Amino acid sequence: MSSPSKQRFKRQTWYKRLIHKRLPITKWMPEYNSEKAIADLIAGTTVGLTVIPQALAYASLAGLDPQDGLYSSFMGCFVYIIFGSCKDITLGPTALLALMTYEQIQGRNADYAILLCFLTGVVQLIMGLLHLGVLIDFISVPVTVGFTSATSVIIAVSQLKGLLGLKFKSGGFLDTIVKVVVNIPNAKVADSVLGLSCIIILLLMRKLKDLKVPPSQKVLKKTLWLLSTSRNAIIVVLCSLMAFLFDKFSTSPFNLNGVVREGLPNWNVPPFTTWHEGRDVSFTEMCSNLGSSIVLVPIIGVLGNVAIAKAFASGETVDATQELLTLSLSNILGSFVGAMPITGSFSRSAVNHASGVATQFGSLYTGVLVLLALSLLTPYFYYIPKASLAAVIICAVIFMIEYEVVKPMWRSRRADLVPAFATFALCLTVGVELGILAGVAVNVMFLLYPSARPQLDAEIVTNANGLKYLLVTVDNSLYFPGIEYIRQYVERAAKKKGGCSMPVVIDCRYVLGADFTAAKGLCALSNSLASRGQSLVLLSPRASVASVFSGAGSSVALVLSTNELDAILQDLTSQMARHSTQATGNYTPPPNYASLTQLDDEITDVVVSKELNNIPLLLNNRVCEISKSHPSEVNDT
Repeated sequence: MSSPSKQRFKRQTWYKRLIHKRLPITKWMPEYNSEKAIADLIAGTTVGLTVIPQALAYASLAGLDPQDGLYSSFMGCFVYIIFGSCKDITLGPTALLALMTYEQIQGRNADYAILLCFLTGVVQLIMGLLHLGVLIDFISVPVTVGFTSATSVIIAVSQLKGLLGLKFKSGGFLDTIVKVVVNIPNAKVADSVLGLSCIIILLLMRKLKDLKVPPSQKVLKKTLWLLSTSRNAIIVVLCSLMAFLFDKFSTSPFNLNGVVREGLPNWNVPPFTTWHEGRDVSFTEMCSNLGSSIVLVPIIGVLGNVAIAKAFASGETVDATQELLTLSLSNILGSFVGAMPITGSFSRSAVNHASGVATQFGSLYTGVLVLLALSLLTPYFYYIPKASLAAVIICAVIFMIEYEVVKPMWRSRRADLVPAFATFALCLTVGVELGILAGVAVNVMFLLYPSARPQLDAEIVTNANGLKYLLVTVDNSLYFPGIEYIRQYVERAAKKKGGCSMPVVIDCRYVLGADFTAAKGLCALSNSLASRGQSLVLLSPRASVASVFSGAGSSVALVLSTNELDAILQDLTSQMARHSTQATGNYTPPPNYASLTQLDDEITDVVVSKELNNIPLLLNNRVCEISKSHPSEVNDT
């Protein structure tokens, strides 16, 4: 018995682990020093210069005012300092969630986006408390590839309007393409030239960090890297300066970003009702209008965040529950300052990692920089050309089109291309929400198909005593979707290969699980076989499988090993022959397999005894049981 001091020490250790797990700041803050502070300052500032132009662009993508993107960019930074488990992740608006937000608020007001942010946080909080992060595992890599690639194409196409200086309203991917083609003659030359020039410059600047520089030129290498990572901010600043000079000395030829509301956002309760189209819209109606996005947006947000955490975890375990809780708090608190749904950004997290961030404290400087921009720079955001923001978005999303994974999928497992292409095509044609739901549905069908149609193999085996039996191997679990298929297969094999005379043995060594329906189905199969003189035996079931058959009251004979199989087959054959003799009233010697005739429906059941290793005890009118007191005898590998 442990002493009170040891028990107290264990409790303290458990509390400490729990606090470190749920409040990661308590783990890394005691080791914080000036060297880490400098690294965090540099990384946080660099990320801040990246997030400001992206936030303005993603707000436009979501159909919101520019300042709404900035409102969405700082709360997650502050929350992640305390609760975040991965130092590299930066939370904020992303192109994917901006597109999903736009799908829900087009034709409505910004209150829907703020409410969606709040509900996203609530759903994520519930998932975290119930440890439902496992739901993310049902979204496979092919579905994710198809989804992200399709949304990247949709986002890039949606920005053609701003890139070419066009003005029209569209209702989806196909509609946007049609209207872009129709309105091409109305494209503004200045916006088109500026947008295409920005794309070319951004792509070239992206390659600056990859230039080979002599090891002695460390300053040059660092300068090139800084120019490359800050390319979005540099392009936006230069284009804004050019638009400002045009506007000052003549008339600006570009479509400009427009007025951005000055100052910090107010702290308000999320809008649970709103005024739209001249009437009050209730909370219930708003939720009905948001539809499936209330569930899909949180799941997609968590999926992206966990994927980023795994990418930068350096082999360490990622706590999906902690990421869920952190993301939920960020979205809930963000909704109080007018934010749209946010998640981790892969591009900004990559910049954060490359900048040498040391701890989660780097997010503080990113958040502060966004607040400073809201306080001091909003008058200057007016002059940002929309074409430059469109170029920033296009250059950010085109690298999310994962066409390179098609070849490895084709080589490894071609069936995985079906959910990938189905998700991609449906996201483009019917919408991102229905597209990903359809992709998951296709994937689940692929998972369920082996259970409904398991791989079966039948062969005739002759044992050492010269007894022949039909061995059926099942390479999947015995669950209800496939039990009727298994019954029909065994019936056909017993007639065709077994000649309606041989015993049937089902090899259960590869069966990982079973259910009540399967147990009853095999019991019915045993009755059917016994009616024509064939016995049914299950060979080497696992403990879990055996317990299902025992608990369901199945009368199928179970044997633990091949050593016991020969004796049981001999005894079952003899007993079936004796039953047949009693039924006819004539005595005949124990028959061979070819002489077995139709028998009564009565079934002989087997109880495996530990004391008789090779000669099992056969008892009539009793269900075969695996002794619970000797679980080690059952194959449970």
